Amino acid sequence: MKINRRLVLLVTAPLTVAVTFAILALAPATNQALQANRLTAMVEAAGSAGQLTHQLQRERAAATAFVSRQTDADTFRSRADATDRSIADFRERVGHLSEVPGTARNALDRIERFIDEMPALRAQVRSGSSTISALAFGYRIVIADLNGYRDGIAQADGVDADIADRIRAAAALSEASEHTAQQQVTVMRAQAAGGFTTASQRTFDAARLGYTESIGVMFDLGPGEWRTWLERTLSGDRALEARKLEDEIGRTGAGKDLAVTPKEWQAASDNRQALLRSVGERVDKAVLAMVSDARTTLMWTAGAEVALVVLTLVVAVVVAIRLGRVMIRRLRDLRNAAHTVAHTGLPAVMNELSQPGALRGATPEQVALRTGDPVGTTGQDEIGEVGEAFNAVHHEAVRLAAQQAYAHEQFAETLVGVARRGARLTAVMVSELDAVQRDEADPARMKTLFALDHLAVRMERNTNNLLVLGGYGNARVRSADVACSTVIVAAAQQIERFDRVSLGVIESGIGITARAVHDVAHILAELLDNATRYSPPDKQVGVAVWRLWDRAVVQIVDEGVGIPAERRAAHNAALLEPQTGIGDVRSMGLHVVARLAARHGIVVELRDSSGPGTIAEVTLPAKVLALAPREETPRPQDTAGEDHTGGARYEVPGPVARPGQPVRRLPNGAGGRPGVPAAAAGAGGARAGDYRPGRTDAPLGADRNGADAGADGRSEDERRTPPGEHGSGGPRGREHGATPAPHPVHEEPASRIAGVSSAGLPLRQRGTPQQWPTAGRRDGGERRPGPTAPRPSPRRRDSRQVSDVLAAYAQGINRSTNHRGRSTTDDDTERTKK
Repeated sequence: MKINRRLVLLVTAPLTVAVTFAILALAPATNQALQANRLTAMVEAAGSAGQLTHQLQRERAAATAFVSRQTDADTFRSRADATDRSIADFRERVGHLSEVPGTARNALDRIERFIDEMPALRAQVRSGSSTISALAFGYRIVIADLNGYRDGIAQADGVDADIADRIRAAAALSEASEHTAQQQVTVMRAQAAGGFTTASQRTFDAARLGYTESIGVMFDLGPGEWRTWLERTLSGDRALEARKLEDEIGRTGAGKDLAVTPKEWQAASDNRQALLRSVGERVDKAVLAMVSDARTTLMWTAGAEVALVVLTLVVAVVVAIRLGRVMIRRLRDLRNAAHTVAHTGLPAVMNELSQPGALRGATPEQVALRTGDPVGTTGQDEIGEVGEAFNAVHHEAVRLAAQQAYAHEQFAETLVGVARRGARLTAVMVSELDAVQRDEADPARMKTLFALDHLAVRMERNTNNLLVLGGYGNARVRSADVACSTVIVAAAQQIERFDRVSLGVIESGIGITARAVHDVAHILAELLDNATRYSPPDKQVGVAVWRLWDRAVVQIVDEGVGIPAERRAAHNAALLEPQTGIGDVRSMGLHVVARLAARHGIVVELRDSSGPGTIAEVTLPAKVLALAPREETPRPQDTAGEDHTGGARYEVPGPVARPGQPVRRLPNGAGGRPGVPAAAAGAGGARAGDYRPGRTDAPLGADRNGADAGADGRSEDERRTPPGEHGSGGPRGREHGATPAPHPVHEEPASRIAGVSSAGLPLRQRGTPQQWPTAGRRDGGERRPGPTAPRPSPRRRDSRQVSDVLAAYAQGINRSTNHRGRSTTDDDTERTKK
C-alpha cells in the first residue's frame, strides 16, 4: 500500500471518530431545533383552531336562533360560509404537521370526522328536524376537541415548560370563550322555551362558573400582560353591557319569563365573544412569536454548532492534506532520488569507475565528493534525516567503488607489469632458442628445442591474456592485411592440441585487416583451445569460414557433449557484455575473448549443434574484413598435370564441410600442423613458434631455420628408411603410435634460401612472404598436387640430417603435449563439458 493511502487511512480514522462524536453532540441541539420547528407548526395550527372555534360558536348560535325562529336562514348561511373558510385554513395548517402528540392527534381525528359530518348537521338545521339540545351538543363536542388539541400540543416532546404554560393559558382562554358561548345558547333556549328550567338554570350557572375558572387558569399560567389585555378589553361598554344582561338573566328564577329580549342578548353576547376572540388572537400571536423565537434560537444554535463542527473538520482535513502533501512530496523526492541512484546514477558511476583510468589521479574520497548528493533538500525532521543518511550511504558506496577501482587499477598495473616482464623473458627465451636451433643438428636436442619453442608460443598467448585483462592490447600492429585462412592456421599454432584442428570450407577472398589480425587470431586460438580441450581426444575440431553479406562468419565445431542451455546462455551473455574487472582465472579465456571481440565489434556466440558438441560462431564485421592479399603466381609451364604456384603446391586437406555443420576429420600434415604439409611445418613451413603477436619482423608462417624436403615432407634417404629407424617413427613419432599421412608439401623456392647453417640446414630469409594453403577455394576449386619443376638444392644438403631434424621436431611437439610434460600455463575457458 502506498504512503498516500496510508496517510489517508491515518487521517480518516480520527476524523471518523470526531465526526461520530460531533454528530452525537449535535443531535440534541438538532433535535431541539426540529422539535421547535414542529411546535411552531402546531402553534400555527392552534391559532387556526381558535379561529375555527370562534366561527363554530357563531354558527351554533345562528343555528339555535334559526331553529327557535329568532333569526332568518341568511344569517345561518353566512355564518356557515365563514365556518367553511376557517375549516379550509385549519386543514391546510394541519396538513403541514409531521408529528403531533397522542392526545392532540386523537382530537384532530375527531375534528376531521365532525367536519365530514357537518353537511348532515346543517341539513337538519335547515329542515328544523333537529332539536336545539342536539344541535348544541354536536357543536359542543367538536369545539371541545379543538380546545383539547390546543391543550394537547403543550405535551409535545421537547417543549419548554414556560412555552407549555403559555400554550395551556391560551387554551384556557379559548375554554372561557366556549363557556360564554354555551351560556349564550342556554339563554336563547330559555327565551324560546318561555323561561329557565331547573336544568337550564344549572347549565347557565355552570357556564358562568366555568368561565371564571378558565380565566383563573389563564391568569395563573399566562404572563401578566395577558391579564392586562383581557381586563382592558372586557372593561369597555360592550363587555359591561353583556355582563349587565348576564347578571339580570342570572337573577331570574326557574319558570319565570326573561326580561331580556333575544335581540339584545344576541347582540351583547356576540360583542362579548368578539372581544374575547380579539384577546385570544393576541394571545395566540404571542405564543406563536415565543415559539418562533425559541425555534429560531435553537436553529441558530444548532446551525452554529454544525458550522463549528464542520469548520473544525474542514480545517483538520485541510491541515492534514497540506501536511500530508508535503510529507508525500518529500517522500516521493526521496524515492525518486533513490530510484535514480539505484537504477541510473550509481550504475553509471560504477560503470565509469570500472573503466581504465577512471580515477584520473583522484583519491576515492575526492571521487565520492565529486559525485555530489542525490538528495538535495533535507530537513530537521525524520524524513530529512533519512535523506542525509541516504546521501551518506551513497557517498560511502561511491567511495568504496572508487577504492575498489583504485585497487583494481593497482592490480591491473601489477598484472600488466608481470605480463610485460614475462613477455620480455619469453622474447629472450625465443631469441635464444632461435640462436640454438639455427646451428643445432643433433636430433635429440632439436626435439627438446622444438618442444620449448612450442611452449614459448603458448606462454606468449597466456602473457597476452594477462595484457588484455589488464586493459592493454598488443602494442604492435601488422603493416599488411592477411588472408583469413592464414590467421586460422596461425591461431591453431598457439594451442596445445593443434593437430586436431581440421579446416573445412574456407571461402576465398576473405582477409583480415592488419590492425585486427593479432586480435582475431587470439580470439580463434582461445576458441580452438577450448574446443580441443572439451571434446574427445580422438575427434577433430572443424573450422569453416564463409561470407554473409558484408560480414564473414567463422564456425568452430567440436564433437563434445555440449553445454546446458542455462550455462550457454550465461556464457553468451558474458561474451556479449564483457566484464570490466579482472575475470575468474578458470574463465579467463572467456573474458579475453569478450574483451577482444568488443574492441573490434566482433560477435561471438555459442550455439547448440545439431549433433553432439557445440558450435562457436564468430561474426566478423565489415570494418575487420579486407580482401585477401593476392599471391604471386608464375605462368604455368607446358608440363601436363603440373601445378605451378611459385614453388608452393597445396592440397585440400580432406572433405569439405558445409557451413554450420560439424566438420569431418581432415588429414593433418606429418609435422602435426593442422592443414599444413609436413615439410612446410617442419623444415620449409612455419613451426609452432613462427607466429607470435608481438613479432612483426616475420610474416605469419615465416620460418627461422627451414630445410628443404621432398614432396611428402621426407628426404630421399628417409623415404628408403622404414618408419621408426631414426627413433621418431616419422614426424609424429612412435611415442603415440601414429603413422604420418602422406601430404603434399610446400617446396621452398631457391630465392628464399639465405644460406646454410653449420649443421647443413638451409637458412630462410626473414621477411619473405610465406604461401599458406587456401583450403576449400570456391573460385578455384581443389588444387591437385602435381610434378613441379626441379629446384636446385642448397649446398651441403644432407637428407639424413634433414630427416633427423624433422623427427626431432615431431618428437618435441609430442613431448610438449603429452601428459608427463604438459604445460600448465594455458588457461581453460570455463565450459561445462563432461
